[in-house]
Amino acid sequence: MPGLPTIEVLITVPVGEELLTRLRGISPRIHITAIPAGGLGEIPAETWAQAEVLYTAHLLPLPEQVPALRWVQFHFAGIDRFLEEPLLQKEGLLVTTLSGASASQVAEYVLTMMLALGRKLPALLAAQKKAEWPKDRFERFSPFELRDKTVGIVGYGSIGRQVARLLQPFGARVLACKRDAMRPADTGYIPAEGMGDPGGDLVTRLYPAQAIRSMARECHFLVVTAPLTPETTNLIDEQVLQGMPTGSFLIDVSRGGIVNHAALLKALQSGKLAGAALDVFPEEPLPPSSPLWNMPTVVISPHISGSSPHYTERAMRLFAENLLRYVSGLTLYNLVDRRRGY
Repeated sequence: MPGLPTIEVLITVPVGEELLTRLRGISPRIHITAIPAGGLGEIPAETWAQAEVLYTAHLLPLPEQVPALRWVQFHFAGIDRFLEEPLLQKEGLLVTTLSGASASQVAEYVLTMMLALGRKLPALLAAQKKAEWPKDRFERFSPFELRDKTVGIVGYGSIGRQVARLLQPFGARVLACKRDAMRPADTGYIPAEGMGDPGGDLVTRLYPAQAIRSMARECHFLVVTAPLTPETTNLIDEQVLQGMPTGSFLIDVSRGGIVNHAALLKALQSGKLAGAALDVFPEEPLPPSSPLWNMPTVVISPHISGSSPHYTERAMRLFAENLLRYVSGLTLYNLVDRRRGY
């Protein structure tokens, strides 16, 4: 647009030329500099100084290095470890996450783990490794079916809503816990039509965070998808876990620190929980000394539930939506509220 200033966009993660071309096509005002960098020093000082928009995974310059910066778009959804960085204290700075870009693959991971735990897949694989055809196979491998079971979702954001959608054909009853249970609709970014639960219509009941123990008492599967904040640290504690039905399961794809692992170990060792699938941990990598490694009813994955060969494409789709909104003066998707911590 004649007369309007150029918007200098700096991207510090690897992005293919085809995706960059799509971004450049959003507006003639946009000028993109793409420098895949592992450290701050790999980007020239003048490039930092000119940047108005920064797309980054982890590179955060000091405020004085980026006098023109108005918006930081992170490459991931979880940014709790960056909230105290000096740059993010800059007055008036817009900060957004990529919440929604990993909803599809994380929800598939959750469903996979529900079926794996319910169908005794760890025990089946152990028997296979020993070339064993158990005489009591019908009893030992009797499934814990999803149909007519209750699934509780802690944190009803983009991932939780997609989990609820995937569960619909299985005949499971879905409950969810949400910070503001009085507002069931999703006002954030929705990756594609037919995904998620935009109106909050797929849950039987929404619970406020204060009522999580009441919800957990009904849940055969408890799925944790909440962000890590001071309010959610140790949210899934001994009272929550011990209140669940005996023989239930936990699936954690949130952030390490939301599930109290001392309480989790106690619930697993006592048989209160029949199993768990864990993708995140208070300490990562999970230390070799952790007893979780040797528990036959626990499935451990190394924080990969959000991984996808399509992640960058989905990320750029969301970034493109936000760039268009930025150029148009509209409110951005996934704005971080520093008071809430996400």
